[in-house]
Amino acid sequence: MRKFLGFSLLSLLAVQPALADTPLAEVRARPAAGETIYFLLPDRFENGDKRNDRGGLKGDRFKTGFDPSAKGFYHGGDLKGLTARLDYLQGLGATAIWVAPVFTNKPVQGGPGLESAGYHGYWVTDFTRVDPHFGTNAEFKALVDAAHARGMKVYMDIIANHTADVIQYKGGQYTYRDRANWPYSRKGGLYGKPINPGFAGDEDSSAANFAKLTDPGAAYEPFVPPAEAHVKVPDWLNDPIYYHNRGDSTFRGENSRFGDFAGLDDLFTEHPRVRAGMIEIYADWIKQYGIDGYRIDTAKHVDPGFWQAFIPAMLDTAKQAGIPNFTIFGEVANEGPDPGTIARYTRRDGYPAVLDFAFQGAVRAVLGQGKGTEVLADTFDGDVLYQGGEEAVLAMPTFLGNHDMGRFSTLLAKDMPGISEAELTSRVELAHVMLLTLRGSPVIYYGDEQGFVGDGNDQDAREDMFASKVLSYNDNRLLGSTSTTAVANFDPAHPFYRLISGLAKLRKEHPALARGRQITRTYSEKPGLFSVSRFDPVSGTEYFIAFNTSDKPISVQSVIGTSATSLETLYGPCPAQVSAPGSVTVELPAFGSMVCRLAPSPENTVR
Repeated sequence: MRKFLGFSLLSLLAVQPALADTPLAEVRARPAAGETIYFLLPDRFENGDKRNDRGGLKGDRFKTGFDPSAKGFYHGGDLKGLTARLDYLQGLGATAIWVAPVFTNKPVQGGPGLESAGYHGYWVTDFTRVDPHFGTNAEFKALVDAAHARGMKVYMDIIANHTADVIQYKGGQYTYRDRANWPYSRKGGLYGKPINPGFAGDEDSSAANFAKLTDPGAAYEPFVPPAEAHVKVPDWLNDPIYYHNRGDSTFRGENSRFGDFAGLDDLFTEHPRVRAGMIEIYADWIKQYGIDGYRIDTAKHVDPGFWQAFIPAMLDTAKQAGIPNFTIFGEVANEGPDPGTIARYTRRDGYPAVLDFAFQGAVRAVLGQGKGTEVLADTFDGDVLYQGGEEAVLAMPTFLGNHDMGRFSTLLAKDMPGISEAELTSRVELAHVMLLTLRGSPVIYYGDEQGFVGDGNDQDAREDMFASKVLSYNDNRLLGSTSTTAVANFDPAHPFYRLISGLAKLRKEHPALARGRQITRTYSEKPGLFSVSRFDPVSGTEYFIAFNTSDKPISVQSVIGTSATSLETLYGPCPAQVSAPGSVTVELPAFGSMVCRLAPSPENTVR
């Protein structure tokens, strides 16, 4: 077997037969901290039923949305296909599956020459029904039940910021119009006709105040095309009064919250009817399908008051449904390793967790941008900024790349033009070791375990796991393999699959790596050593983890717990003994890593 970072995974990985008899109570008893999450787009994962490829629609791809040769259209993946591949995910070590939105979408959007389909799930028209391209509500319930039987949770990806693009503006203009120059009290601008007398603005979300908002045309005159008058479900969503109607967002300043996200109809989330309606919609999915959590899209584009009402309602609904550890994490898209921007959403908005963009930025900085390992130390220092501090961040979903920003391998190739395939592979391997051993709940982006290498972000990072017909996907050779996406890629022998599954097994066997407190040990202003200690949440046993982010071997000293005397190798070339109380020699190859369990001296126990 190929060796990763100087150490064979054969000692870690023993392939076990798939199990499908885990008690549901056991699944629900697990806290959010410690899960290993697998994120996928159903359309791009596996096609279990070709009869639903066109979603029951007739006509060409502009009617059905189906064209497996085009990267922006439906390819045929569905819930039956995903359910059939649960053993593959169980073998990888996934304990939770994050599924991109499955709700019914507007099949195709975009002007002439710009058309694409809702294969990704973020253009919702019916919030109560599974998109027919993916299957049925009953098939979604079957997926949840089958995942639970294998000990895996299911997290739904949901949207409360917007719906599909249905509402149009008279005049055909969509440039954003701000609240100062187009106030709610005037129709068409400061000097227009007075409207909405007594309406106190969007800062007062009381029913009494919003009863005075009767005209949605302060900035633009919105209308719904007759053919789509009742396309949205529930039906209240078809009334323009429940939308901001201010034009397209540029994602800066005021319009980041009040503007249409890429033309999508922006919900007036300050409105009490919108809040009540969204709570009703998503509470029902919990009660009816027994899901285990929500990943919430575009969280930063919604007013804090909405989340302060919505999140407690979801947690309360879940508890009443017998789901005590319901997981909620928001997407606050942000670049770079600074946690300050995303942490505010846990304190002000009430999010239990947010996607850890700071972690992603820090790992990219040290492995792709030549930054010193002090970047990682600074990022973890910021854990105190989150509500709940260092304990809460153990449940923060960490990740390397995703369906929006692109795959981590693609980002590194962009950061380092001309990098060799061998070096790219080594850097991506090390990134996954970091992801699976440092604090947080790691998210594996589908296809990364098969060495996928995309061409960019968005559509260019959403390849098919089943045999693809997209030429721009199929011309990329996968890392760690001679294969391409032109054939199905569910190979449990792939080097990255074995690396991830071996580390996931290690996390399961050693709770310190999944739920243990973490402290930073040694770091530098240059590439090289970064080390931490993590502690078993019950026994307090110390685990020492070290990484070499440089392209040269290192032999340097690191701080370690002063009670440590000898080290047991769990992964990588661990030293047998400490150099002195509180210091250990770390010898690692380029992009190497180690995970060691410490044997304390009899008179001391690290806690």
